[in-house]
Amino acid sequence: MKTDRSRTRSASAPCDRRSRLDQLTLSHKEGFQRFAEAPPRPRPEPLTRHQMKLLSERALAEYNRGRRQWHANLGPLWTPQMESLHEDLWDIFDSNEQDSDKIKGGIALDAFPGLGKTTAALAFARKLHRRILREEGELTDAGHQRWPVCRVGLTANTGMRDFNRAILEYYEHPGRFRGTAADFGYRALDSMLTAETKLLIVDDLHFLRWNQQAGIEVSNHFKYIANEFPVTLLLIGVGLEARGLFSEGTEYKNAVLAQTGRRTTRLGMAPFDINAERGREEWRNMLLAIEERVVLAGKRPGMLADDLSDYLFARSSGHIGSLMTLVNRGCQRAVRTGAEYVDTKLLDNVKNDAAAERARDELDQALTSGRLVSRPKRTAE
Repeated sequence: MKTDRSRTRSASAPCDRRSRLDQLTLSHKEGFQRFAEAPPRPRPEPLTRHQMKLLSERALAEYNRGRRQWHANLGPLWTPQMESLHEDLWDIFDSNEQDSDKIKGGIALDAFPGLGKTTAALAFARKLHRRILREEGELTDAGHQRWPVCRVGLTANTGMRDFNRAILEYYEHPGRFRGTAADFGYRALDSMLTAETKLLIVDDLHFLRWNQQAGIEVSNHFKYIANEFPVTLLLIGVGLEARGLFSEGTEYKNAVLAQTGRRTTRLGMAPFDINAERGREEWRNMLLAIEERVVLAGKRPGMLADDLSDYLFARSSGHIGSLMTLVNRGCQRAVRTGAEYVDTKLLDNVKNDAAAERARDELDQALTSGRLVSRPKRTAE
């Protein structure tokens, strides 16, 4: 665990670190470090069509490459949903600064796909990583590298051994290749203590089969971590409540899950809702924020927020993930084809995720008939 953090940084100068972000994996500590500590992505300079024509073929190719990368990484955007979630996360995390004899409360981020759960959680983890290093330094009192955050993702049929090995893989522990489930558990928890990890993120928790033995074992392990180690557990998944994470029951297996639920605060994220004026204002502010970041020669004020408000809501169902996917792909096509502008004609040829497309017709009819309005009154008049 005791390594030279400066050496890691010197091998990843700011510009190099940013250029390698597309290759990082958050399942390893160095990957998360690059994500958390990387400087802001440089925004391509907005050029007019005339200025673009003056560029050499090579310079234009480089400019368009920069715009491809920029549009593929427009987020995260500070939505009301993310702001509210982060306030709750800080409340829970900061309240867990208890002495070691007290059990720390866990967090379960439970929401449908496409609402930005993982994006919001990672944005919080990035802030936490920076705050702890700023306050406590990069090395522990024992001289080890400090890793404030550990993030692991679950896969189908994850059991105790798999879960502990994923933690060891994150820390790149030399003992991650051989050993029993118990061996891996001791090594994983020792790694968290040595690195003084404060937040353990477990993503894709819905892959865990709660009602099978492996799921109960991992749930027990969560309880053990909460009891014995100074980390806050942040569990992320889809349909966790429906899967029984927060339920109570008389059977042993249900009682185990109920104990996890009693110690865990459920948080969620909702799609944009345009049934009320406040929701319509939030939707417009989101489109304005995206519009401001788009780098296209033909962009003009209102391109998204005014001209495409209804259209984008119908195509995304108000889900931030679907919206960002559609805008990203639309911008890629606008750059590649030379259109340099996003409108309904261009976006009609851009495919979006299946769930958004299924809901499109019904939302289109509601918006076209006036039963549903996406723009605030002050802008729609």
